[in-house]
Amino acid sequence: MSAPGSVFQRVQKFLFSKDLIRYVCSTHFWGPVSNFGIPIAAVMDTKKDPLLISGPMTGSLILYSLVFMRYSMAITPKNYLLFGCHFVNECAQLTQGFRYLNYWHLGGREKSLAEGSPSN
Repeated sequence: MSAPGSVFQRVQKFLFSKDLIRYVCSTHFWGPVSNFGIPIAAVMDTKKDPLLISGPMTGSLILYSLVFMRYSMAITPKNYLLFGCHFVNECAQLTQGFRYLNYWHLGGREKSLAEGSPSN
């Protein structure tokens, strides 16, 4: 077993290393961080009325995230933060896509009208 201070020292050494500073100052870090607004919005939209979901836009965002998940693994060095961002977005958009299909094509709209819901 290692000495108690050694784990802390390794973490401290990593946090103040030139490699971490170089990574945080790169587009490999700030690109995905700024892009996380899309999946955050998509996750928050899962609580909204399915009437508001745009089918074509949801389909476009599903394809967009698939392409960029692949891109994040194809580039050198691999960008796991970008992959994670688009993975979260892919899951949220698939959820929205299912909600759209359920509402417009699988009887969800008729069910909500029968229950007297304010959705049209």
